[in-house]
Amino acid sequence: MEREGESSGLAKSAAVKLSEMGQRTKQLGTAMKDPHQQRRIMLVIVCVALLLDNMLYMVIVPIIPDYLADLESEQSEHVHVVLHPNTSANSTSQDKSNKNNLDVQIGVLFASKAILQLLVNPLSGTFIDRVGYDIPLLIGLSVMFVSTCIFAIGENYATLFMARSLQGLGSAFADTSGIAMIADKYTEEPERSRALGIALAFISFGSLVAPPFGGILYEFAGKKVPFIVLACVCLADGVLLLTVIKPFSNRTRENMPVGTPIYRLMIDPYIAVVAGALTVCNIPLAFLEPTISNWMESTMHSTQWEMGLTWLPAFFPHVLGVYITVKLASKHPHLQWFYGALGMVIIGASSCTVPACKTFGQLIFPLCGICFGIALVDTALLPTLAFLVDVRHVSVYGSVYAIADISYSVAYAMGPIVAGQIVHNLGFVQLNLGMGLVNVLYAPALLLLRNVCQMKPSHSERDNLLEEAPQGLYDTIKMEERKGKKRGYNTAGNCLPVDENGFDPFKAQRSSEESSGPEYT
Repeated sequence: MEREGESSGLAKSAAVKLSEMGQRTKQLGTAMKDPHQQRRIMLVIVCVALLLDNMLYMVIVPIIPDYLADLESEQSEHVHVVLHPNTSANSTSQDKSNKNNLDVQIGVLFASKAILQLLVNPLSGTFIDRVGYDIPLLIGLSVMFVSTCIFAIGENYATLFMARSLQGLGSAFADTSGIAMIADKYTEEPERSRALGIALAFISFGSLVAPPFGGILYEFAGKKVPFIVLACVCLADGVLLLTVIKPFSNRTRENMPVGTPIYRLMIDPYIAVVAGALTVCNIPLAFLEPTISNWMESTMHSTQWEMGLTWLPAFFPHVLGVYITVKLASKHPHLQWFYGALGMVIIGASSCTVPACKTFGQLIFPLCGICFGIALVDTALLPTLAFLVDVRHVSVYGSVYAIADISYSVAYAMGPIVAGQIVHNLGFVQLNLGMGLVNVLYAPALLLLRNVCQMKPSHSERDNLLEEAPQGLYDTIKMEERKGKKRGYNTAGNCLPVDENGFDPFKAQRSSEESSGPEYT
């Protein structure tokens, strides 16, 4: 009898636990269907994807040079033993030649990601405008997962080069679609700036934490472990994307309006100014990353751990810059251009002071200044790109953020290849003075954005025209339908009048269809 009582008690407790689990699952499912909860989970997915991409970009910095040097030494020793078993003549000149060749190989390997990303972005931006943001994000995560696995198992230069290039292909889809998805879901300026600021903080964290993360795991666990860890995180992020956003069951992309072609966005003077600023402000970071370690070793006699932790303290001023810019933008949104210009001046001044540093402690301050300035520029100008598309084009964000990704890729494609040549021919001091001067001279160009930031968005009547909460990109269609009903137009066609900024949706729709052919889903 006692055993029967115990078994019935266990059965009851198991039933209670199962019912509690069912209720929690139901609550989770309800939360997943809530648009606001979905938006937050989407932000987490995108931020993790951006974190992974930037960690993959920087994690190889302490790993690959040492790993390739070991491979090069093993191969040269084998060749020397086979060809010259009893002599060591000309070994010094041969070592010097091998080192120069290794430096070129490392520079090309580092730049290959940004070069391929630069080439693919115009195509990925157009693809994202056509099919939506979720499927390209899944494609990007899948390619990044494959490239990370190849990095883990690669044991020669050709395999590592292929993995690095594949990462650029994945980044062209994941980065562009992720940032565009944030701009689409967060439609109001304060919350859009806040969400993009969070994404930038994850980008900064991935870039600055990856070198010590990779160096420590490489030192104590081997080459494979850092990449296996990142591959697992990438896989988990992809599964979360499939579970929450369900890209293949989302049919709303069939109603997407036709976005402005990327070449039309490129010739927009305001977008061109923003893209130029994003390139110029990232040049100091892109050019210093491959050159500053050698300079520190030759001038400061820095240790390995100091060179490995060079950029880590700069993470905190970068996050501070993002926070300050988001707060200022919410109170004074018409001064976005000023925040960007101020950031470029700070970057220029900090870059000019780098060569004057004599110790590791002194060097931290200008590097922190560079990252603080980059945070001001990025946080101010990335939301401005979405704003420009809203007021001057169709509110589809794939192509405009592909242009932003192209701007970053230009700087980081040139950095590993061009910076070393400039240091070799002109010197490290001249490199920094040139980068600082370019940033300071470009800052006044952002004055062109002063009037744009005061324009009224073409979708500003949303609150009066829509009853439900804004859903981003698809508000364009809903707004057209409501305006058509309100003004007696046919809702089957375009019904937006020419707005106060001179934007004619009829003309934009016709020109987009003529230039890009029939729309498909």
